[in-house]
Amino acid sequence: MDRLATLDLFIRIVDRGSFSAAAAACGVSRPVATAAIKALESRLGTRLLQRSTRHVRPTEEGVAYYWRCIAILADLEDADRNAGGAVSGVLRVDVVGYLARTILLPALPEFLARHPALTVHLGEGERFVDLLREGVDCVVRAGALADSDMVARPLGVMEEVTVASPDYLARHGMPTTPEDLEGHQMIGFVSSRTGQPLPLEFKRGDEVIEVMLPTRLLVSGAETSAAAARQGFGLVQAPRYRFIDDLANGTLIEVLADFPPTPMPLSVLYPSNRQLSPRVRVFVDWVVKIIGSGLLPGA
Repeated sequence: MDRLATLDLFIRIVDRGSFSAAAAACGVSRPVATAAIKALESRLGTRLLQRSTRHVRPTEEGVAYYWRCIAILADLEDADRNAGGAVSGVLRVDVVGYLARTILLPALPEFLARHPALTVHLGEGERFVDLLREGVDCVVRAGALADSDMVARPLGVMEEVTVASPDYLARHGMPTTPEDLEGHQMIGFVSSRTGQPLPLEFKRGDEVIEVMLPTRLLVSGAETSAAAARQGFGLVQAPRYRFIDDLANGTLIEVLADFPPTPMPLSVLYPSNRQLSPRVRVFVDWVVKIIGSGLLPGA
C-alpha cells in the first residue's frame, strides 16, 4: 500500500476498532492491512495501536498520529478541490427511511450529476449511530438532540400531528381534549436512546402535556408505527408529511388538532472532532438547500 492509502487505513482502524472492518472498507485483505500497519509502525519507530482479541485501540502516540492523518487527508482533499479536482470517494449517510425515499432520492440525481466522481451510500435508520465506529460520515435525524460531540446543522422544523384510524375512533370515540384520552390506547414508539416508549405530547398554549397511554403494541420503526395506526392499534404521533396521503384519503384521521405536539426539529449531524471533508461539506450544504427550499411537504 502507498503512504496515503496506509494513512486512510490507519484512520479507519481507529474509527472502527477493527482491522477486519477497516480492511474491508479499504478493499484489501486483513493480512495486507496488518502488514501495512506493521510497516508503518516500523518506519515511525513507535507502536500506534494496542491490539487485543476483541478491540483495537490507539496508543497515546497513535492518537496524536491519528489527528495528524485526519488533517493531512482533509487538506489534500481541499487542495484537490480548490485546484479544480472533483469531489470524489464514497459518502456514507444515514437518513430516516421515509425522508430518504420521499425527499432525498428524487433530488439526488441532480446532486450526483454535479459530482460525478462521488458515490453515495444511503443507509436508512432511526437509531443512534456511532459515526466513527460504523464509518458513517453524517446523519439526518429528527427530534431534540442530546448533548454530544456532533455538529448539528438545523434543517428546519416539522409540524407534528396525532392520528388514528376511523375504525379505532369508532371503537374508542373522538377525544376533544387531552383529558378525554382515558380509555384510549397508543402505539408505543420505543426510543432508541432509552429503550422505553415515548409519551404522547400535546400543547395547550405555552403548556406541554405529556400523556402515557396503555399500549398493546410496541414498535421501533416509523413505517411499522404508521402501518399499525392504519390497522387500528391506537393513537400515534409523527410529522405531518408522513400522513399527507392518509389524511387526504381518510385512511387516518387527525385527532386533537387544537392541541398539536411540539414541532420536531430536523438536523444533519457530523463529528465535531474531525475536519469536515469536501464530500461531507457539499452534501451538508445540499441537504440544507433542498430542505430549506420547501421540499418537505407539511413542514
